[in-house]
Amino acid sequence: MVTALYRRYRPENFAELIGQAQVTAPLMAALRSDRVNHAYLFSGPRGCGKTTSARILARCLNCAEGPTDTPCGKCDSCVELARDGGGSLDVVEIDAASHNGVDDARELRERAGYAPARDRYKIFILDEAHMVTPQGFNALLKIVEEPPAHVKFIFATTEPDKVIATIRSRTHHYPFRLVPPAQMLDYLEEVCVAEKVEIAPGVMPLVVRSGGGSVRDSLSLLDQLIAGSEGRVEYDRAVALLGYTPESLLDEAIDALAIRDSASAFGVVDKVIQSGQDPRQFVEDVLERLRDIILVASVGAGAKAVLRGATDEMIDKMQSQASKFGQAELTHAATEVNASLSAMSGATSPKLHLELMVAKVLVPGANSSEIGSLARIERLERRIGIGEGASPVGSPAPAKVVAAEPVSASPAVAVEAAPVAVGSVTLAQMKAAWPEILRKVETKSMAAWLVAFGLDVVDFEVDVLTVRFPSQYDLEKFKAAEGAPDVLRTAIFEEFGVNVKFKPYLQAVAEVVAPETKVIDVVAEPEVVVVIEPEVEPEVAEPVDDGRYGESLLREILDAKPLDDK
Repeated sequence: MVTALYRRYRPENFAELIGQAQVTAPLMAALRSDRVNHAYLFSGPRGCGKTTSARILARCLNCAEGPTDTPCGKCDSCVELARDGGGSLDVVEIDAASHNGVDDARELRERAGYAPARDRYKIFILDEAHMVTPQGFNALLKIVEEPPAHVKFIFATTEPDKVIATIRSRTHHYPFRLVPPAQMLDYLEEVCVAEKVEIAPGVMPLVVRSGGGSVRDSLSLLDQLIAGSEGRVEYDRAVALLGYTPESLLDEAIDALAIRDSASAFGVVDKVIQSGQDPRQFVEDVLERLRDIILVASVGAGAKAVLRGATDEMIDKMQSQASKFGQAELTHAATEVNASLSAMSGATSPKLHLELMVAKVLVPGANSSEIGSLARIERLERRIGIGEGASPVGSPAPAKVVAAEPVSASPAVAVEAAPVAVGSVTLAQMKAAWPEILRKVETKSMAAWLVAFGLDVVDFEVDVLTVRFPSQYDLEKFKAAEGAPDVLRTAIFEEFGVNVKFKPYLQAVAEVVAPETKVIDVVAEPEVVVVIEPEVEPEVAEPVDDGRYGESLLREILDAKPLDDK
């Protein structure tokens, strides 16, 4: 019968405890200066050394040469509290998960009143202290606050927030942390050397990754691998046991994504599903590998110092895979894989999610963000560099369009940009993408779109794009529009990765001569003008007050003559 590794290699002093310098250094200083508190609270993730540290502290306090920061290991107390010891009467370990009530707290309080049987202190270690009920903590409150001089309390818990504040405020709280991967890797290699076990390359990083920073979990996994091997822990057996994706399948997936081999990429997905592997674990492994490739591409020769446990062969392989990608494409692939990993929680169809993930990585155009645009540009640049000005196999040759002579020679409307080889961009592709280019112009600048929406592509050679303008007025408006040529050029660059110069083209308009018309004399009829005079009311003469008025009347009517007045 063999004792488990985590029990055989349990530390017996603070110097053997790895990855917890933030706890061991102040505790050792307190022991050296004889300023030990009456109660301590150790908190942190599982398997990081809380209970072990409590036992070491108990050994330091009750050592015959102590209190000391380094137990002698020879006295009765140190021997009884060693990893192979049977325990001490004066050090009481209580499982708070099963002793968490008021009655248990009352019993502990009664036991604390008795003096130690042999050693200097009576020490109570309460493991899983967060399981104690609030009533139980309240029952302990008085004795924790003012214990007898011979009593020390050590609480160990993974959830310090569940320990009531009145208890926490009466203790010295030391938070434990997960062990960093580099320290864990070195420690496990030392254990393997001590156990005289040969480990295949690549196995130890998998154990460290599976352990998640917990020393106990990592040692348990290593113990399981050693028990299931015959003198040497092989990589394939470790991968199968720990549930990770085999290296060969992972390389096949990465290579297929790098060279955009859709058939191979979807074939890998089918292999993952048919072999019964966990799809989520596969996606996590792909994301881990992409992260390693990004580090190799960024750090270069110093990647081995960052990726501990990676062999020279693995580093060279990842450098080769990084050269097939670009920085933007690597970032795009990692972003899509990470998003798919988050979306796979509780997914009912993992194969569908895997296939969608592969499709998004293979087609950067599906990503409208800045990363997706950079990935498309990078892909075009690599394609152009491979072609060296020649059209790729299977792509149509650039069509020649004979353009009519423009009405007036106009210079190219653009600021000269660095010429870019565009052997792979054809006139047909430019015409097919023109609506999308105009849509991008519209999103960037409505003013630029208003002067560009009526333009048509006529010809495209080298880096000169000939566009048809409806009229000379439209051409002048395009020239005068502030920023319109630059916005259009930027949209073309985002679509094809090409900096173009514009050549205007105006349709020659033939002069139209009007047909000769025959003049016919037309005699106009006399126009009749009707003048309507306004009605004039007769003027009524006012009677004149004249004395001769009656005489005049008689003369005119009766021809009478007046008589002389006498």
